[in-house]
Amino acid sequence: MYVADSRSGAPRTATSAGDAVRPRAGRRLPAVAPTVLALGMVSLITDVSSEMVTAVLPLYLVAGLGLSPLGFGLLDGIYNGVSALVRLAGGHLADRGGGRHKWVAGAGYALSAACKPLLLVAHTLTPIGLVLALDRTGKGLRTAPRDALISLSSTAENRGRAFGVHRAMDTAGALLGPLAAFLVLRATVDGYDAVFTVSCCVAVVGVLVLVLFVPGGAATPRAQNATRATLRAAFALLRRRDLRRIAVCALLLGLATVSDSFVYLLLQRRLGVPDRWFALLPLGTAAVFLLLAVPLGRIADRAGRWRVFLGGHLALLLTYGLLLFPWHGTALPYAVLLLHGAFYAATDGVLMAAAADSVPSELRSSGLALVQTGQALARFTCSLSFGAAWTAWGDRAALTGSAVALAVCGGVALVLRPGGLRGAA
Repeated sequence: MYVADSRSGAPRTATSAGDAVRPRAGRRLPAVAPTVLALGMVSLITDVSSEMVTAVLPLYLVAGLGLSPLGFGLLDGIYNGVSALVRLAGGHLADRGGGRHKWVAGAGYALSAACKPLLLVAHTLTPIGLVLALDRTGKGLRTAPRDALISLSSTAENRGRAFGVHRAMDTAGALLGPLAAFLVLRATVDGYDAVFTVSCCVAVVGVLVLVLFVPGGAATPRAQNATRATLRAAFALLRRRDLRRIAVCALLLGLATVSDSFVYLLLQRRLGVPDRWFALLPLGTAAVFLLLAVPLGRIADRAGRWRVFLGGHLALLLTYGLLLFPWHGTALPYAVLLLHGAFYAATDGVLMAAAADSVPSELRSSGLALVQTGQALARFTCSLSFGAAWTAWGDRAALTGSAVALAVCGGVALVLRPGGLRGAA
């Protein structure tokens, strides 16, 4: 097993479960390891590619190919649900390979890149669904190994900051992607094909950056007392009290986390936002996420990850409250998007930093994948339930139910109080 050195990014041998690299006496580690910055650049470039496609996909499918809303809903479910089902596989493969996190993550990035040009030849529901499923399979494969690399190249004291830096760079790509798609559509005649082609080229650049600048290679020998990476050992991690409680908290709160698309649709309905401006709403959330990810990561390292994590869900509860409150002022969209972005900044990287503290280094990918999979499946379930409730009882009743569920789940999480979320150490 190896840990990327925080000074140079070179592999180092891990000595015990959860150990992070420590500086020698008289030497000070930089705030963020070069490995984290390299992975952040890979995620930034890849998100530019993926968000270019995401920005035009609804219009392309419905207006360009004439798919029905039901067909689009099915594809959207595939796009957001498949990655959750393969994250455990990605985490297990990375640990099973003796620490080859880089190469499993690279395979995921490469698979997603290869899917982009296939959209040029897929023109019906079935082939498009298969292409999107393959793309999300790539995302599922790479997520846990990538986050494991971030945690292994950081110390317990700066892990929240490291994840914050990575998430900020990732979100910068999410901001640039739709803008790039907009420019390509304006500059070309055959706009959709041009977007897919440029997206593929950008994704290839991301894979090259991973191969050239992220340290990795042959696995180093495992420590003598290290646990062998098997599926049984991975699921046995849930016997650890802190990790089990973190996973339960993430799952419970995920069951009350309404999908971003529904939040934007509710905001549009409240304010009557024209369709042409609808695509800009996600940029507001992403901008706030970008600005707050690093500061909140630093606060989590110092004040405690538990407080920041729960504070993020309080921001989400306030978002629901603003959408339910009978107020239509001009400040409403700014307040909603500010709180929505703060929710992601306070929870996404902070959760992974906390979970990493409770997982041995030789099973780091598998442990993080357990938490990610439970949370992703819970959020997917919430989206389906919210959509059904909206159809049956209306949007206000559906959001009220989600707000009540979030408050109850937040109370349960407060009682559970996982140790791994209390602080950095």
